[in-house]
Amino acid sequence: MTALLRYYPRDSWPDHPNFAASIANWMGAHATFRALGEMIVEDTERFLDKEMEQDLYLHRIGRHGNALVHSLHGHHTWEDRKFFPELEAADRRFASGLEMLEGDHVGLDGVLDSFTRAGNRMIQLEVLDPSQLRDEAGEVLKKGGTIRRFLDRHLTDEEDLVVPILLHHRLRG
Repeated sequence: MTALLRYYPRDSWPDHPNFAASIANWMGAHATFRALGEMIVEDTERFLDKEMEQDLYLHRIGRHGNALVHSLHGHHTWEDRKFFPELEAADRRFASGLEMLEGDHVGLDGVLDSFTRAGNRMIQLEVLDPSQLRDEAGEVLKKGGTIRRFLDRHLTDEEDLVVPILLHHRLRG
């Protein structure tokens, strides 16, 4: 997976002549996913530490959690159906790496589903049984931490494989 990375190290990407706006935009989406995952964890920690009001927390977790889940689903669906096949056609050496990333996407779906269920349950508890809300927020914190760790590893792996292919083959420019 790192065959091209040694010729195209991460710190050289932005200055490379084949580093197109589309690559920067794709990586910008990844930065947004990381930031949303971090926000979910930080907001939940602040709520559990009684540093954030319940109403504000529930609003933010609903808004940011929904944005993260829907954006990630759309993003990785596009990658699996359109982007990765394009990369594999350009350089078959990386087919197994791209398959691994697609497998991560399947795993991510399960992680996101688990997070969504915990988040929805917590939001419903505001009305049904507010006394359980903090306990469920603990579950949201665990699931959010799982998402954050998953994204950190997966997005770094993805960028380290994909960007060198794009630069090497002058794709997406």
